[in-house]
Amino acid sequence: MSDTDDGDEYAGPAEVQAETGAWAVRVTLTGRFEPVDGQYHWAGRILPHSDVESLVRTGKRQVTVRISDRAAVPARLAEVDPWGGVRVVGVNRPPWR
Repeated sequence: MSDTDDGDEYAGPAEVQAETGAWAVRVTLTGRFEPVDGQYHWAGRILPHSDVESLVRTGKRQVTVRISDRAAVPARLAEVDPWGGVRVVGVNRPPWR
């Protein structure tokens, strides 16, 4: 996968941080403005990473996501897919530019 940062999409390296640690991961993310609630919603997938998968399985879903030197933003881990990837969702400012 090549890295992309194209407006409402990002694919590449990121850092996921929780109370128990921080992990370098790869993500694919996309976002959109939702006119119903007036907020920017972003979501995507963290490629398979056993430590991040373990967070979900133990109920620790509140994390931050940081890309490059940008500020970390709050996010929530959702479900683990059959391949071990984890869905991540956020509202308002996305972690990419």
